[in-house]
Amino acid sequence: MCFCAPSGPALPGAAPPSGTQWHQRRPGVVAMSGRGRGWFYKEKYGRGGGGGRGGGGGRGGYRGEDEGRQQQQEQQQLGAGAGASGGGRRDEDEAGGGGSDDEGYAYDAGSANAGTSADLAAALRRIDGRGYKAYKDVEGRWQMPPAEGSYALCVDWVQGDPFASPSRCRVLVPAGVAALPAALLSSRTRRTAVADFLTRSFGAAVSASGGDIRRQSGGWQGEKGGEMSVDKPGQHVLERTSVLVQADGAVEARFTVALPARGRTVLGQWAASILLQNLPRYVHQGLLYPQLDRASLQAHVECVEDTQALRDQLPGLGLVAFVGDGAVLPRKSGACDEPMPAGQAVPFKAPNSLAVTLQLPNRGAVRGLGIRRGVTLIVGGGFHGKTTLLKAIEAGVYNKVPGDGRELVATDPSAVKIRAEDGRRVEAVNISPFIANLPYGKDTTCFSTPDASGSTSQAANIQEALEAGARTLLVDEDTSATNFMIRDARMQELVSGDREPITPFIVKLPALAARGVSCVLVIGGSGQYFDVADCVICMDSYCPSDVTAAAQAIAARHAGTGDRLPSAAEYGDITQRSLVSVHPRAAAGAGGRDLRVKTRTVSCIQLDQDELDLSAVEQLVEASQTRAIADALLRLRRGLAGGGAWRGASLAQLLDALEREMDEQGVDALAGRAKPGNLARPRRFELAAAINRLRTAQLRQL
Repeated sequence: MCFCAPSGPALPGAAPPSGTQWHQRRPGVVAMSGRGRGWFYKEKYGRGGGGGRGGGGGRGGYRGEDEGRQQQQEQQQLGAGAGASGGGRRDEDEAGGGGSDDEGYAYDAGSANAGTSADLAAALRRIDGRGYKAYKDVEGRWQMPPAEGSYALCVDWVQGDPFASPSRCRVLVPAGVAALPAALLSSRTRRTAVADFLTRSFGAAVSASGGDIRRQSGGWQGEKGGEMSVDKPGQHVLERTSVLVQADGAVEARFTVALPARGRTVLGQWAASILLQNLPRYVHQGLLYPQLDRASLQAHVECVEDTQALRDQLPGLGLVAFVGDGAVLPRKSGACDEPMPAGQAVPFKAPNSLAVTLQLPNRGAVRGLGIRRGVTLIVGGGFHGKTTLLKAIEAGVYNKVPGDGRELVATDPSAVKIRAEDGRRVEAVNISPFIANLPYGKDTTCFSTPDASGSTSQAANIQEALEAGARTLLVDEDTSATNFMIRDARMQELVSGDREPITPFIVKLPALAARGVSCVLVIGGSGQYFDVADCVICMDSYCPSDVTAAAQAIAARHAGTGDRLPSAAEYGDITQRSLVSVHPRAAAGAGGRDLRVKTRTVSCIQLDQDELDLSAVEQLVEASQTRAIADALLRLRRGLAGGGAWRGASLAQLLDALEREMDEQGVDALAGRAKPGNLARPRRFELAAAINRLRTAQLRQL
């Protein structure tokens, strides 16, 4: 079956057919003749009946009663039904978070269309030239014949306007058609890697033919739309919703299509060329194993499996991080996460005294730097690679694509980057381990402020990370508050301890280590930290060396100078809190409507008029994770509104519950009934960071 354009087959990228030629094929279209847009639409569509797509006159509300009845008869002949009764379906022009507010985005199998590709072609011919909302008639499941790939196309949600968020679609490829080898599906890690690879190959197939390029001409009344979008991963291999690979090898790929229009009029032929001509080619090239670069897919899977194996071995070896020999740690630029070209970067090589060798399932034996539990300092001169090493360790909580340079960098999955964050909101946090005795007796065991200082925010960041379950803290002197990190002897002499509310971080480090919390710090300006360090690594021209003995000798020589701060015997309390509400407005289903949520960038979520700034949450690496966090906030909001076990649970218990749901259902668990294709799994720590920074959230101590 082929639905061809009047001027011949569609070109790659599905360029729109000639507007004049297409209109000549539709009798009854009235020229505007200079009388204005209002007159034109009255003549073209008539005054119509008032009904929706159900029993009240079909689409007569915008096409006239006669055409509405004709459409209803055509639908009945196709066996598609007349749609919803009364007022039809509501339009979802704006996605919530990653595209979810749990109000029926996905089609209902009991009322939506179902048929073959020929039926879809007939539906697109029928609605061509009608008002844009007529595209709702293609929502449903359409089965492609063997000649076109034997997959099912599901149009889950259709945009209500050509300027709205694009329509969401999926293709369901049976295991026998995808033909993925069983060896690639043998574990969750491998299936995640395969899904990530297919996301990239499917997106590359779309981009190669220009299918992701939006067309627009002629202003408001011109032709517009037509682009197909697949989520674009970065250097990290994450669990995603863009492509799902089942244990039996079945593949589900998700994408969006901006259904084309002229003004707000359906261009059915152009839509057919996208869905029925170009899409089968993209599926064939990007999702079916026989057409893939098999060697690249195998390397992708083995790379991810090896990095995960590294990470899994860390606890048993007493390590919090591993950096393999030959790793390329520098990035191309501050705005690009790709590796620096090989000729410009210095490959990493561990010093013998700190080297460990691990066995990997595919690479075999690998040697590298093992960072042990406790307190590790990274020192050295400026521009010698201290922060570069720490940033690689930060990113080591995620698996990487082959060729990233950091494939052999693995970090404790509970590691959290800590920094100062002037101006952030703090709500009901016990910061008393670090800050107490404030002027006028202000309590710090349950501290709240809409505008935290650098030291206060850093103290809160540590307490919140520990509350969420962090076992490793990563700290860079460059992004820390100086008065939070150190107090030298001269300042102690001038400002006595009873007048200083801040207990420096160095004082608490030994007590933290005693609680099983490790810390890796970049230190370039304070040798006081030699006193509490278990290991000191010096970076010199991007090459690491073990200077632990020298640092300890220096600390011993200065022990009697009065410059050393006494270590605290106890760390203090980490107080659990509960999330009372995400937003003061009542949630949908509880007397209110759901929030309008937009994910603007990787570091910004907008909830109605409130903006959530995540720019200081440095281990949030993709906008798809941010979209998932936005959906998680809505999920928490609905769960709290429903009462039950979620109310009164600690924040850590809520994070546990969300992680269990994602373990069982994938990232889709956050999106309700929607099936968005642009989410990636966030860690519990970034989700907790979002809750803690959300100015509308209410938390209380337990």
